[in-house]
Amino acid sequence: MPITAYEFKIDPETKRVLGVALEITRISLGLEDNFANGIIIKRLIELAKAGERNPDLLCKGAIEKLRGHLYSD
Repeated sequence: MPITAYEFKIDPETKRVLGVALEITRISLGLEDNFANGIIIKRLIELAKAGERNPDLLCKGAIEKLRGHLYSD
């Protein structure tokens, strides 16, 4: 699922950064398939809309948001 499939207009550099962050996040989570890409991309875009452009911080923020959803009751 490409990042541009979401309603979020981005410049080429931001698109590149989000792609890098997606791959870092997938590797950090040990994902080998594309099953969770949509969920991860949504979190990355939320963070990018807030102004974050560092791929490492995007990854960290996405993982924190995903963990929050997994462990909240």
